Amino acid sequence: MHMGDDQTQTEQEVIVSSTGIASIYAAAKQLEGIVRKTPLIYSEYFSDLSGNAAYLKLENLQTTGAFKLRGAYNRISMLTEEERRCGVITASAGNHAQGVAYAAQKLGVDAVICMPATTPILKVEATRALGATVILHGNGFDDAYAHSLALQKEKGFVYIHPFNDRDVIVGQGTIALEIIDALKDVDAILVPVGGGGLVSGVALGTKLVNPHVKIIGVEPENAACMKAALSGGKLITLPSADTVADGCAVKTAGTLTFEFCRRYLDEIITVSEMEIMSALLSLIEKHKLIAEGAGVLPLAALPKLNIRGKKIAVLVSGGNIDISTISALISKALISRGRVFRFAVQLPDKPGQLLNVAQILTDLDANVIRLDHDQSMVTDSFKKVQLTVTVEAHGQEHIDRIIRALAENGFEINKIY
Repeated sequence: MHMGDDQTQTEQEVIVSSTGIASIYAAAKQLEGIVRKTPLIYSEYFSDLSGNAAYLKLENLQTTGAFKLRGAYNRISMLTEEERRCGVITASAGNHAQGVAYAAQKLGVDAVICMPATTPILKVEATRALGATVILHGNGFDDAYAHSLALQKEKGFVYIHPFNDRDVIVGQGTIALEIIDALKDVDAILVPVGGGGLVSGVALGTKLVNPHVKIIGVEPENAACMKAALSGGKLITLPSADTVADGCAVKTAGTLTFEFCRRYLDEIITVSEMEIMSALLSLIEKHKLIAEGAGVLPLAALPKLNIRGKKIAVLVSGGNIDISTISALISKALISRGRVFRFAVQLPDKPGQLLNVAQILTDLDANVIRLDHDQSMVTDSFKKVQLTVTVEAHGQEHIDRIIRALAENGFEINKIY
């Protein structure tokens, strides 16, 4: 049973109600030797942060760097000989692309992947390296998706939807079996939500094994398409989906995933862009692990839970992020936490002034990491220079002390960030 967007709601409901636990066990068998059973590790830091026992399910360590291989391989493995000869096509912002390319290569099937022109180059090259033909088109997932549908009609490829497909959903659901096997008394599982394929599969697999486990979806505030759909009782297309969690930048949830979520999902939490960046920084600092924006959504939601003292599995869904993006996100997170502070101050153009500022910063244990001394920046006086200073700080309270100390010594600053 493969899902099309033109199927009626009744047909979708039938697919949901007829998809049993046997299909997930069958998928797990199909994936043996192909996907890694990724680690589930206890996190002291995230446990303390949330008041719960937090366990990280590290799908960022999966083959191809994300969970998407599970669903893609399960779907492609079920193709008939005739369908395999036609080849497959899909659209993806990145991780599904690599999953489809890897699965197609393993199974000897030609694959075409339509990706947005804005996709990070790391993901494009990784997909090409797996033998797929990559076509870059449009500014976001929706543009690439529309182009892939047109090509599919024209060329007769088999469509492998990134989330709105029963066999893809069932493949993602194998994660639930691994979590429950490793943590039998788990109380809740936190799952990122983009189009809804991952959360549908995990919710299905979990609820059919143990209906008492809570499944909590996590979406970016800027791309909360499933929350909007569940709140409104029907699919809603968001005007935009602009988020650092690019793997979840989806404007419209899936028709089928919407039905799965209506049936099996307990709750959806949304998180801000700054909360996502801060979670990424914490994962790097505390666990020396790299994840992408979408991958850390559940970590960002941990402090927002209204439960305490429970065992919670947190699904870190993927780790495909390029170095320049990591660098930018870390910088923003450091600023938001008061760990980096930049200010400008006008000084009289006479000897010793720079030394005075430096001494104040030294006395307050503020480490200077950048200094710009520019006479031309001050247009209203030839007797002043502008000093721009960037320092490492220990938090907002430390920054406030630095500002007070400078003011007490006659230096009025302009805080840049």
